[in-house]
Amino acid sequence: MTPSPYFNIHSTKHAGKVALVTGGSTGIGLATARRLAHEGATVFITGRRQEALDAAVDEIGHGAKAIRGDNSSAADIEKIIARVSSTHKQIDILFANAGGGEFAPLGAITEAQFDKYVGINMKGTLLMVQGALPMMPAGSAIVITGSIASIQGIAAFGVYAATKAALRSFARSWAADLKGRDIRVNVVSPGVIVTPAYKTELKMSDEQIEAYSKEVAETTPLGRVGEADEIAKAVSFLAADDASYITGIELFVDGGRAQI
Repeated sequence: MTPSPYFNIHSTKHAGKVALVTGGSTGIGLATARRLAHEGATVFITGRRQEALDAAVDEIGHGAKAIRGDNSSAADIEKIIARVSSTHKQIDILFANAGGGEFAPLGAITEAQFDKYVGINMKGTLLMVQGALPMMPAGSAIVITGSIASIQGIAAFGVYAATKAALRSFARSWAADLKGRDIRVNVVSPGVIVTPAYKTELKMSDEQIEAYSKEVAETTPLGRVGEADEIAKAVSFLAADDASYITGIELFVDGGRAQI
């Protein structure tokens, strides 16, 4: 994939910073890693599939590095942090983005499904933040990927929605925990952004995705689905000095879909 022409524009917004992006091999994570790298940051990405990580590093360029690991594994998270610390003294930006979900209506939710997504979305985010925290200096930023699903009643999506609501609660608590350390923590909650996960996780066909995108366009004030880079722009803002007096918030980037 050829990066957007936007990335031909030189930017030093995050020059000298070290960024760790979990779930950075595809979708919103990849778009954000690419943007942060082109804005001057040294970027590390994580993911479970080495082939996807290698392709992402090639696309991001700018010396980006990949670390293979499972976000639901405490041991893998420790290895990820150790890998970053082996070459850098600090983490200035943590984008806790790794997550997932699948459709399962009430009555058909299995214990395995519940454990899987609570493990990836909640436990993994908690352990990653805790692991990175000792390396985060004053002025650094944590951004967590939430979802508009956390405030909407979406059929057959209850476990995913609950985990995203929990992340919003985490951010409020962590903003209080970090009082006096000048480390900001915020949530960015995307609306409908069509990523590869719609096929790999949600098992939607091209026809289903097209029909859903059309439905979203008709019920969203801006009249369309969003792009992954539009979320990346919001993450970049929350991670930058531009947002130096913002912590504990949830920023909806959803075309107005959850606001009306």
